[in-house]
Amino acid sequence: MNSTSAAKILLDVNRIGISFGGLKAVQEFSLHLPQGGLYGLIGPNGAGKTTVFNLLTGVYQADTGAIQLSGGNLFGKKPHQITAAGIARTFQNIRLFPSLSVLDNVRLAGQLHNRHGLWHTVLRSRRYHTAEKNLCDKASELLEVFDLQDRAHELASNLSYGHQRKLEIIRALATDPSVLLLDEPAAGLNPQEKKLLAGSIRDIRDRFGVAVLLIEHDMGLVMDICERIVVLDHGITICEGTPKEVQNDPQVITAYLGSGVPGEG
Repeated sequence: MNSTSAAKILLDVNRIGISFGGLKAVQEFSLHLPQGGLYGLIGPNGAGKTTVFNLLTGVYQADTGAIQLSGGNLFGKKPHQITAAGIARTFQNIRLFPSLSVLDNVRLAGQLHNRHGLWHTVLRSRRYHTAEKNLCDKASELLEVFDLQDRAHELASNLSYGHQRKLEIIRALATDPSVLLLDEPAAGLNPQEKKLLAGSIRDIRDRFGVAVLLIEHDMGLVMDICERIVVLDHGITICEGTPKEVQNDPQVITAYLGSGVPGEG
């Protein structure tokens, strides 16, 4: 019995698809991500991976299929509704607020669930101050978990590239997600930073109890940390299985010929 059948399905995606100007970008994509799962989504450049993330987060609206999170329907929902429901993501191109402090970047994300209301905000009521303190405390705790507490009051733009990548993950976690989508988190990192990232992703899953789905071109990282992997090619799922099954699948090897065979770092 694999982990998908042994654990409750959290994110249930069934046969979603989208076309742009007659071009089928993603066709009948399905994913059954269990609670606490750590899955990978891979494929050659242009395979449709980021399009899938955009469909899952409401940036694009699927033409067909169904998307459910914890049994609740997400099909047709807007991005902010999907984030509030429990799906958070990072981006291939870092999207921090560079002119704000590290702490304020995290606090802003935490505001999603802050419901003290306009009246309390205007009057700066006790409820407002309590909510703001809780936000600061939570943001500080997240920064401490990722060893960024000493940089809390620095501008986000002053962080190294690797630390900015880390901050974007922290900011996503501040929204209290049940599912975390990571879009090429290892992009631009050196080998040592990639090694630390692998440990961090496992720790995120275990410490925060979130399910993780990641897009990544570094096959060494994917094969090391992912329990199951879905492979896309030209918008079509050509394989799903354990890292070993994916590495040995003839269709996967063919899809990657000329761009590096899965398993190569």
